[in-house]
Amino acid sequence: MATAIVEEERLATVAELVRAAQAGDRQAQGELFERYQGHVMGVALRRVGDYVEAQELVQDVFVQALLKLDQLRTPECFGGWLRSITVRLSINRAVRADRAVSTEPLALEAACVELHTPLAQAVSQERAEGVRDGLSRLRSLDRETLVAFYVRGESLVEMSQSFKAPIGTIKRRLHVARLRLAKEIEHLVA
Repeated sequence: MATAIVEEERLATVAELVRAAQAGDRQAQGELFERYQGHVMGVALRRVGDYVEAQELVQDVFVQALLKLDQLRTPECFGGWLRSITVRLSINRAVRADRAVSTEPLALEAACVELHTPLAQAVSQERAEGVRDGLSRLRSLDRETLVAFYVRGESLVEMSQSFKAPIGTIKRRLHVARLRLAKEIEHLVA
């Protein structure tokens, strides 16, 4: 029991290890790795969901940490700082990852989703009819503004010329017309 207390007293605090590592002490760097490897692996595994990928991420995290260790101003915050590096690198890895797509016929068939189901077509038709009905209930200026922009695809400049109004006025008309149409068709969303 007395030897365990003596060993605990000999263990350096995280802040001491970080300061030593910042000064270039390789042994302190190794000790930080040993202490935090499991923690970083746990975070990495939760983030990427693959053991091998998480192991690679752990290595990347510690390389980054050692390269930027001199930027850590509060050595006591090493654990949280390391966690934030792990999260950031896992997000970067997920964004940059090449998604493997199987080209096996059965896998492709299972992955294909039919977008034009009878239900989807019926819902789409119902919504289109609702929008047309809502447009028909609007004042002519609101209806013409929305049709010019959304149906005919006119730009604001073209609309400004055809309606003989400044672009700012056209923008305001579009905004107001959209709000009025939203009120007319709000029953479709519910």
